[in-house]
Amino acid sequence: MTRHYFCWLMMPLLLWGTIADPLVATSATVASSVTPTAAAARSEHGSVILENVPTAPAALEETLDGYLSGREATPLGWSPQGMLLITTRFGDVAQLHVVEAAGGERRQITFLHEPITIAAFSPDPRRSAYFFLADAGGDGRTQLYYQRTGRPGAKLLTDGKSVNEAPVWSNAGREIAFATTARDGMSHDIDVVDPEAGTLPHLVLSGDDALLTPLDWSPDDGKLLVLKTLSGSECHLFVVDLATGQKREIDPAANKGGISSARFSRDGQGVYLISNRDSDFAELRYVNLFTPERTLLSGHIHGDVLEFALSRDGHALAYVANEGDADKLTVQDLRSHVEMMVPRLPVPGIIDHLRFDADGKRLAFGYETASVPRDAYVFELATAHLAAWTKSEPGSVDTNKFVTPRLAQFPTFDHQDGAMRQVPVYVFEPTNGAPHPTLIVFHGGPEAQFRPRFDPWIQYLVAELGFAVIAPNIRGSGGYGKAYLAADDGTQRDDVIKDLGALIVWVDAQSTVFDTRRVVVAGAGYGGYLALVALANYGDRLSGAVDFGGMSDLISFLTTTAPSGQRLQRAEYGDERDPDTRAFLRRISPLTNADRIARPLLVVQGKNDPRVPLSESDQIVNRLRSHGGQVWYVEATDEGGEFRKQDNRLEYYTAFTMFLKSLH
Repeated sequence: MTRHYFCWLMMPLLLWGTIADPLVATSATVASSVTPTAAAARSEHGSVILENVPTAPAALEETLDGYLSGREATPLGWSPQGMLLITTRFGDVAQLHVVEAAGGERRQITFLHEPITIAAFSPDPRRSAYFFLADAGGDGRTQLYYQRTGRPGAKLLTDGKSVNEAPVWSNAGREIAFATTARDGMSHDIDVVDPEAGTLPHLVLSGDDALLTPLDWSPDDGKLLVLKTLSGSECHLFVVDLATGQKREIDPAANKGGISSARFSRDGQGVYLISNRDSDFAELRYVNLFTPERTLLSGHIHGDVLEFALSRDGHALAYVANEGDADKLTVQDLRSHVEMMVPRLPVPGIIDHLRFDADGKRLAFGYETASVPRDAYVFELATAHLAAWTKSEPGSVDTNKFVTPRLAQFPTFDHQDGAMRQVPVYVFEPTNGAPHPTLIVFHGGPEAQFRPRFDPWIQYLVAELGFAVIAPNIRGSGGYGKAYLAADDGTQRDDVIKDLGALIVWVDAQSTVFDTRRVVVAGAGYGGYLALVALANYGDRLSGAVDFGGMSDLISFLTTTAPSGQRLQRAEYGDERDPDTRAFLRRISPLTNADRIARPLLVVQGKNDPRVPLSESDQIVNRLRSHGGQVWYVEATDEGGEFRKQDNRLEYYTAFTMFLKSLH
């Protein structure tokens, strides 16, 4: 999966960290059959290796598979001929499809064994072709491919071993600019390639360990808009002249801030961008490149602007803002400065992937809720007509069992504005049978944010296992302002550990809702680290933990993570080369405190994860087993920071289910 590091929303592996009629055998019956003596020492199911994981009943796998078999559709853009490009899964992994009309057939156009989630058609109407990104087995070394529609075989445009990201077509549709580590495997450069010329990509901007990302081409294709990311809270935006190589920073200032997106205005006179430099929240602004003109376009929004799109003719602007626990879509006519009336969606939900068609007459976007999978919707600007172009199946399940979470808050240890700081938390509850066994899910990131997207695993947990699922956005999460976002940086991570304790106290205080004897923590990536930390510090209040690819030792993580991302990780966690910082990181690492972990643990790892190497999971498993700890281990040899292949996902969540049932 390609990783896009935006300044304040670094989401390396966006899908990490969300967890998933009673079965023929009741929970108690299955739990009684899952004992250490029944567990197989080691077994292999395809590419998944399982250690100390017992065999699941067939009925359990069948029910779980029904939930996981659901799919979603994500719009990626339009062809010049007006076909909507989407990614969706009909087999083992997500592939590219095109749809020609609302409710039309999804016609598959790629057939790889690896998932494709980033692609775009060339804007040139004479080229029926598109690019896409793909890696091998989740290794993060994404390669850029070029495919002509209707012809067999994609053309590899990159070297097959570097990391290549953020491709963007020129306006003429002949060249592609992209970020790459091809030069030395560590520095981030910007290359440009003409896929029809038969030549290698050529360097247009040399970088270093700071992340460079091309965002847009100027209307005449003579310049590039390039984002430079130094840390999660410091970004700089440049215009790069492709003829001379000169670069000029846009709107430089002494105060730091993040930038998540930017585009040239269609007259080339200015730039639209999303930044939190002058506000606690991300705002949409216009900056003139030649005059002091600066215009705030989202001043009425009380929350982060998440993304925006600009029509090719420059007449329409669309953006999404997070207001409360749902998204609001705004479409504006830039000529009249009037907001267009967008029909209401069925219920408030998550809106993303904004894409105008070539004529600027239609806007595609993705829409989902906690109980409805993402589909591609199209808004016609002239008629204000809104229609779903896809209808995704949630799986062979009873959707009447699906639940919508409630948004709550819990008090933590410190004060804000003279009162106890409140931490937001989403709670999914079964409809009856309280108190419920409880799973606390920590999101990854750490600068990500849990949002109520469609997650069949969570719905399975609630509907079939009777679990309540709690998903907090502890300090350091995105979506609550840059002060909250930075509140976990460096040595402030001690405060995160205190947040975990406050959350567990809050759960314990509601014994009529949550079964305090059966509370489990889980997460992936940074969320996996938090699950291990919680188990080490508050294990007497917990039944067990599930760690998917979490960092067990922050020092070894920072020294072995992919070199291309080391600078960003050190900006977030601290530089382990500094002696004082090293001592602090050692103290808060789960491996240091492994002797305090006495509860059962399930560890899950993709062998090819470039960000959190396999060694991070191996060392915590080995340390705990050497102390006689009860550890289950699931490893996929063809996955990275998440399990993207359908068979592997079923193995993982089956093991997860069996682990939960084994905890009394």
